[in-house]
Amino acid sequence: MKKPKIILDCDPGHDDAVAIIFAAKHCDILGITTVSGNVSLDLTTHNALITSQIIKQDIPVYSGANRPLIAEPIHAPGIHGESGLGGPILPKLTKELSGSNAVEFIINTVRAQTDNELWLVAIGPLTNIALAIRTAPDILDKIAGISIMGGSNSFGNRTPAAEFNIIADPEAAAIVFSSGARIIMSGLNLTHQFGVLREDIAKIREINTTVSEFVADMLEFFASMYEQRYFGEFNGPLHDPCAIMVISHPELFEFANRNVEVELTGTYTRGMTVVDERNVKNDLKKNVELALNIDRQKAMDLLIETIASY
Repeated sequence: MKKPKIILDCDPGHDDAVAIIFAAKHCDILGITTVSGNVSLDLTTHNALITSQIIKQDIPVYSGANRPLIAEPIHAPGIHGESGLGGPILPKLTKELSGSNAVEFIINTVRAQTDNELWLVAIGPLTNIALAIRTAPDILDKIAGISIMGGSNSFGNRTPAAEFNIIADPEAAAIVFSSGARIIMSGLNLTHQFGVLREDIAKIREINTTVSEFVADMLEFFASMYEQRYFGEFNGPLHDPCAIMVISHPELFEFANRNVEVELTGTYTRGMTVVDERNVKNDLKKNVELALNIDRQKAMDLLIETIASY
């Protein structure tokens, strides 16, 4: 299968870093764009640069929006640590930023395509993607689609109803979900099926390389924080790699077409992705390909094999 061509929009974060590592082997990454999310923009940008430096991949990195369209910024240091990459001892950063206008990079790169094969993969808040669509709606006719890690058809994580990436900028999410683009959504209902366990981390450590130690140290911290704050057991959901895998290895997933709307005003439901699961006749457009299930073991084996390939 031909490697999918992508722009990876992210807010690293541990699972974002794992997504970068996976995508660098299984996709043709034209660029990485960063956004405020798990931590502030300066830190997400640093973490994207340091991850690509550690894996020795010459991928251009562009920083983007430092805050949501309307709301105040929110972050997730309780899961990712104050730096966004709690756990490993990071080397000195030597890789340089390619530019500070991610939205311009997205627009210009999409417009330069002639084959309609470029995917926008958004694994952080959707601010950069929304700004690009709002600034240059013509790009929607030149992309293969948008693969999003965000939302859920069941529970939230930042609130009972809302997943972090969506509630971090609901107005941006509403722009993207209503854009008319082909959208694949990997929400919490899917990503919580893909948790990293102690035995997985042990297998990663056995690889005994710089990259594997970096990943193992990250995931040890990540799963431990989930154990302390949420689950009471060691299990770190690998949210963001799913948004890569659904386009690089779609055979690992089950999908269903659904109507999805983003709630903007609810007192308790702001940021919720309202998924129509009624299975009744109606006029609502099925605007999203919702990833429902993942072959967890095959996906984990693939991830570990990918880490070992560095």
